[in-house]
Amino acid sequence: MGILWETSFWVFFFVTIVLAGGAAWMSGRAIARGWEPYWQAGAWMLLLGAACRFIHFSLFGGSLFSLHYYVVDTIILMIIAWFGHRATLAGLMTRQYRFAFESASPLTWRPRAGAANGRTE
Repeated sequence: MGILWETSFWVFFFVTIVLAGGAAWMSGRAIARGWEPYWQAGAWMLLLGAACRFIHFSLFGGSLFSLHYYVVDTIILMIIAWFGHRATLAGLMTRQYRFAFESASPLTWRPRAGAANGRTE
């Protein structure tokens, strides 16, 4: 038993990171594509964290009602969902508003140089 995983690292990696993390990434993307704020993805991760705990319990003999591991799983899923939301939102802003914004990094955008942006100079 560790701080992050209950049964083994590989079970934690497969269930929490690969399976539930993939669902969290896709949830963050879907919420961003609907132009919804991140807190909605965070709220859905509370349910996904419970589903992740159930998979640990039913398939790998973990505990179902462990508050510690539920919080760990949910925080990790919220972080993954945030990355999915932010990466998708940055892509949407730089593709749909190409005239006004350019990519600053995979997670951010900035006003395009020379774009008016509603200012008179």
